[in-house]
Amino acid sequence: MDAGRQIEHWFNHYEKDVFNYLVYYTGTRDVEDLVQDTFLRAIYAFDSFRSDANPKTWLISIARNTAIDHYRKRNLWEKIKGTLIASQEETNSNLTDHLYLRKEEHAHLYQSISRLKQSYREVVLLKGIAELSAAEAANVLGWSVSKVNVTFHRAVKKLNEMMKEEMPNGTADRQRSS
Repeated sequence: MDAGRQIEHWFNHYEKDVFNYLVYYTGTRDVEDLVQDTFLRAIYAFDSFRSDANPKTWLISIARNTAIDHYRKRNLWEKIKGTLIASQEETNSNLTDHLYLRKEEHAHLYQSISRLKQSYREVVLLKGIAELSAAEAANVLGWSVSKVNVTFHRAVKKLNEMMKEEMPNGTADRQRSS
């Protein structure tokens, strides 16, 4: 199968995984261009794909590098964090309390993930969001499997601490005042 057809096949199977990974990695749902760039880069780099490798892992690795390059060039990380904070504070009176709380929890999760140190953030995104195995995440990051597992454990612990510290002043108070 030629590169174009193979990438098209993978696009049909993995586009949603790449999209979701990039949404969590960037903190915004406006990632269509990054998804497109990821698959274009995959076409150009197809010759470097090892036939024994997992295509999803390879594509997520390309997506990660595409996002890093994008934000290096544009230096938009601070803008993204500002958008996340603004979206967390935004209210929509047409939402039911349940839907509002869920939206707020997701915004809070995005904000908390974005505040993790980079190594924690990357392993949470790869294992927790993109659902890669420890071995696949290790391949993407260039780490050992044990380092991925230890870092993931520490990152989740830190993320839980951050969420617990901030949630009592967030959703619980708003729910009572409704």
